[in-house]
Amino acid sequence: MSEGRSGRLLDLSAHAPPTRPPARLCPAVLDLSGLHGLDPPGPRPLREPLELYLAQVGAQDEQALQRAGELLDAEERARAAAFRHDRDRDAYVVAHAALRGVLSVLLGVRAQALPLARDPCAGCGGPHGRPTLRTPGVHFSLSHSGGLVMVALAPEPVGVDVEGLATVRTVLGAQSALHPAEARELALLPEHGRPTAFTRAWVRKEAYLKGLGTGLVRDPSLDYVGTGPAPRSPAPEWTLRDVLVPSGYAAAVALRTP
Repeated sequence: MSEGRSGRLLDLSAHAPPTRPPARLCPAVLDLSGLHGLDPPGPRPLREPLELYLAQVGAQDEQALQRAGELLDAEERARAAAFRHDRDRDAYVVAHAALRGVLSVLLGVRAQALPLARDPCAGCGGPHGRPTLRTPGVHFSLSHSGGLVMVALAPEPVGVDVEGLATVRTVLGAQSALHPAEARELALLPEHGRPTAFTRAWVRKEAYLKGLGTGLVRDPSLDYVGTGPAPRSPAPEWTLRDVLVPSGYAAAVALRTP
């Protein structure tokens, strides 16, 4: 359940396989022109169990992109400047500004001064793992692909992923990423239906692995999430839901239940 496009109240309580495909979660749409680097009015309570936000890179004008860039810290600005293509730079800027903007309002801290850190890498233990927050009781996840950005906030570990629809070539080359049951499901579909089904499964897997904190260090073929319209949660303590996004994309969010 969601409150229209507010993203404020999302019912993630259903864990058993549903008899009918559930409605996809509907994120709140971010207007980056309203984000700025001034002192926010917060802090405010985190709306449980999940806050979910969507930003569209192409919907931002030059002024909004400039303001977004001003929210980044020095390291993020350096990374943004390193992109060769404007579209990639803009997507990075919008993604990190969106994350800083929603966290700033939540915590009542200026976007540039957020206490962000990095977890140790799940693969090598180095200081370049997923970004995290030095604030107890607040977890977040960020994903961007093409022209879309998604941010999830929750009081429990959470993962979100958005991807453009896979090509037929991608599907053929990524069979090893699927659980054996998912590979069988895909094989039963006509060829034109496989990219959509594969992308559904992939974003579900990525969201779950981000929530775990392992990312793709964990073999994605180990976990069954399903390729059909209704996702299957890969573990009893995790809830997995698809997210409503514009045509040409798929998205999912995974939330650990307390």
